[in-house]
Amino acid sequence: MATINDLVLVHVDDKPGFYARIEDISPDVKKGWWIVKLLVLTFPLQVYTWILDESQIDGAPFTMGGTPLMLEKIESPVIHEEPAKAAPVEPAAPPASSGSSETERPKVVSLFDRKNRK
Repeated sequence: MATINDLVLVHVDDKPGFYARIEDISPDVKKGWWIVKLLVLTFPLQVYTWILDESQIDGAPFTMGGTPLMLEKIESPVIHEEPAKAAPVEPAAPPASSGSSETERPKVVSLFDRKNRK
C-alpha cells in the first residue's frame, strides 16, 4: 500500500506519465475516500491534490475527466542489507613517531588562503 513519502509512478493513458511523492493523505468528508497530495517531480515542481479511494491509492486504475490513470508504488532498486553484527573495533594504535619534524606531519591546506589567491 502506498503511503506518505512513498514515490509513485503515475500512468496516464496506460503509459508511464510522471513520478510523484505522496506528501499527505487525509480523510475526505465522503466516507472511504481520501485527499491525497502529490508532489509531482517535474520542472517546475507542482502539487496535485486528488480525492481517491483506498483501492486507487493501492494501484487500481481509475479515470479523471475520461483519462485513464493509475498509481504504481515505486520500490528503490538499491538492496538494503541488514547490517551484520561486526566484531568490536579496537582503537588504532597511534603511529610511532621517530621525531616530530615538520616533514613527517601531514600538511594542512587552508581553504581561506586558497580562496584569497584567486
